[in-house]
Formats: sequence, structure tokens, C-alpha cells
Amino acid sequence: MAEHAKSVDMAAERSGIRRRAAAAFLLCAVVLGVATLWLPEQIELPRETAPRLAFAARASLLVMLWVAVGVGMVSTIRRYSAPDNPGSAFAPPSERLKVPLAFLQNTLEQATMTSVAFLALATVDGDAPLGFIMGAVVLFAAGRITFLRGYPLGATGRAFGMAMTALPTLAAFAWILIDICADLTRGAV
Repeated sequence: MAEHAKSVDMAAERSGIRRRAAAAFLLCAVVLGVATLWLPEQIELPRETAPRLAFAARASLLVMLWVAVGVGMVSTIRRYSAPDNPGSAFAPPSERLKVPLAFLQNTLEQATMTSVAFLALATVDGDAPLGFIMGAVVLFAAGRITFLRGYPLGATGRAFGMAMTALPTLAAFAWILIDICADLTRGAV
């Protein structure tokens, strides 16, 4: 691992990360735009707070399934790998376990933020936030797949998947903060 770090051209790596993140941004903008504007016209979405929160909780469950995928990958390797079987408290991970373990950790972090964002976004009035949640679920899944596939290729390889996973959550946070500020200016909070 240290050998790999020494051979990385950081300027090229940063450039590759920016290009892939920009591509993910464009894809996210299209998917979330369609989901926010078109899906609410096609699907009856809940209007009351409790059903909206239930909608967000169910969407969060779809996100958490990716945590379960990561747990399954790690536990399967540990079950069949003598060096990894004792667990992380007793030995560092084997080469075979390192990428699945990193995938699990990153997915858990992303899923936690995304699930909280979904619940908060479900409290914003209108159908658009729920359409956004549906689009974000699709992007989360695609982001996790491309992140895992690109992980062995380094930061540039995982950048597209990472951005596709994180950008919808960041956009949801921004939307929620704007809504909170609007409520404060109206005295509605």
C-alpha cells in the first residue's frame, strides 16, 4: 500500500477525480431533475406528514440494503479466510478483505447521512422532495456499484461512484437548509 502511494502522480489523480466527479454531477443533475419534476406527475405521493416519513423510512431501508451487502461481503470473507476469521480486533485485514472492508465502512457512512437527509427532506412541503428521494435511491445504488468496482483502481477509479453517492445527499442537505431558512424568515419554525 505504501508503495502504491509513492508511485501516484497527485496532479493527475486530482485531475481524474475532478473529471469523474463532474461526470457524476451531470448524471445526478439529470436523474434528480427528472425524478423531481416528472415522477410526481406520474405517481400519487403522500401528502400528510406520517405517510411522508414512512415513505422516507422505506427509501432509507433501500439505502441500508447496501450496508447489508457490505456486511455480507466482509462476513463471507472472514468465514472462509483463516487470517481474517479472528476479527479486526486481533489482526489487520488480509489483502482480500481490505477493499470489502473499506466499501462497508464508506457505505455505512454514506447510508447514515443519506437516511437522515431523506427523513428531513420528507418534511419539506410538496411532491418534489419525494420525487428527489426516489431519484436519490437509484443514484445511491448505482454509486455504490461503481464505487466498489472502481476501488481497486485508486481514488480516480472510485471518484465517480463516490460522487454519485454523495452529491444527492449534499443537495438534500442544501434543500433542507434553504427550507429551514425560508421557514425562519416566515416565522414558521
